[in-house]
Amino acid sequence: VETEGVDILLTLDTSGSMKALDFTLDGSQVNRLEVVKKVVDEFISKRTHDRIGMVVFGERAYTQSPLTLDTDTLRLFLDWITIGIAGDGTAIGNGLAVAVKRLAKEKTKTKIVILLTDGRNNAGQISPVTAAEIAKGEGIKVYTIGVGSDAGRIPFPQETPFGTRIVYAELDLDEELLKQIAETTGGRSTSRAT
Repeated sequence: VETEGVDILLTLDTSGSMKALDFTLDGSQVNRLEVVKKVVDEFISKRTHDRIGMVVFGERAYTQSPLTLDTDTLRLFLDWITIGIAGDGTAIGNGLAVAVKRLAKEKTKTKIVILLTDGRNNAGQISPVTAAEIAKGEGIKVYTIGVGSDAGRIPFPQETPFGTRIVYAELDLDEELLKQIAETTGGRSTSRAT
């Protein structure tokens, strides 16, 4: 069977803010990363003719999985992702730049980055806008998905000398930045996945 596939790099935020507990799965309160992993797993299972890879970012960014058609291995790599695996900060520009670098050398006609984040860029050496401009120059479309609720103060686990306690915090999603990244590259932005 010959098909014209798409190259997709899923770019996942694994920063500390992904610990926020503003989602429910199967009746249990879960953190943002657990929900992202479930959605990504379902997405992977439906894309049988596309090569998919994964980049993770926090303060740093790296390739979790190169582009592959092997969905079983890709799902295994997804399962290994944990909060803080790439540091606690949110370097959206670095994450996007690593994804763009990976896709730029590929010969496929259609190249897409799906960027999932819950925060505001607060780390890294590369500005998200600069990374978006580079993506545009390489013909790569970026689709951005903001993760989290807009409920105001959100339950967040915090480690203390007496164990983990739940505090309520306001976590800031930079929806304007995500929209700008998507529009620069010809992609689309979903402001909140709740």
